[in-house]
Amino acid sequence: MTLAPRAVVVRRRTELEELLDRHGTRGQAEFFLRSRGRDLSEVQDHHDSVEESLHAVSAAIPRDWRRGGVERADLDRFLFEPEDVVVVVGQDGLVANTAKYLDGQPLIGVNPEPGWNPGVLVPHTSGDVVRLLGEVLDGSASWLNRAMVGVQSDDGQKLFALNEVYIGHRSHQSARYRLELPDGRSERQSSSGLLIGTGTGSTGWCLSTWRERHSDLPLPLPFERRLAWFAREAWPSPFTGADLTEGLLDEDAALNLVVESDSLVVFGDGLEVDHLTPTWGQGLAVRVAARTLRCVA
Repeated sequence: MTLAPRAVVVRRRTELEELLDRHGTRGQAEFFLRSRGRDLSEVQDHHDSVEESLHAVSAAIPRDWRRGGVERADLDRFLFEPEDVVVVVGQDGLVANTAKYLDGQPLIGVNPEPGWNPGVLVPHTSGDVVRLLGEVLDGSASWLNRAMVGVQSDDGQKLFALNEVYIGHRSHQSARYRLELPDGRSERQSSSGLLIGTGTGSTGWCLSTWRERHSDLPLPLPFERRLAWFAREAWPSPFTGADLTEGLLDEDAALNLVVESDSLVVFGDGLEVDHLTPTWGQGLAVRVAARTLRCVA
């Protein structure tokens, strides 16, 4: 017997929900906001917009489909199934947070506040969901496939990200490692860490780094299977260099490094709770991931 499709709705707790958890009552939350020059009505409006979109998305899911739901904080513990259709309701960053746990499942990004969120990764409204789910089911959906970045340690651990991965010291002290480029060049470095990003990530953290150093590096586009990498604040010393600090990785190339600190941390898209912790002597390989994020256009 074939199982019915499952729609999984991904959301993030609203500011109002977090305030009520922290302060207990609406009155205390209102007092807290007022003491900081803010009004509870603004927070309530944002909450209502998200709730309205969530209700509309729920109503759009066919009755004979299975349903699932997960909050951002629980993504690393949620088991996505291969046949899931994922509906992300929230900001662009929530798509990035979700993407690392997907492997080919279609994703529909719903923007609950079009006038507030940029909507690059959440271009749809809740009113589009009925049509989009139908198009996914009958195979007529249009797709935008976004490249992802993958990291694999020499003991087989893997981590994926849509925007970028960070490799560095847990507390942002100096990270020591030996960097090995695809063309055979290598350098021992002590830096504030490595940032390796996709074309999607080239509008965020990587772009900020690129601008600060006035780089001439041509950043990849969102759908290019290419990565940009930066060594942040590399420090030249008698034992470490600062010559190999940026570059591009084509699809068939890998950036390799060997850890020369007691330990480093590797995380993607700002989700530090889900990370790798390579230790002294361990090797890491960073490359364009074989998986892509399949966004419903």
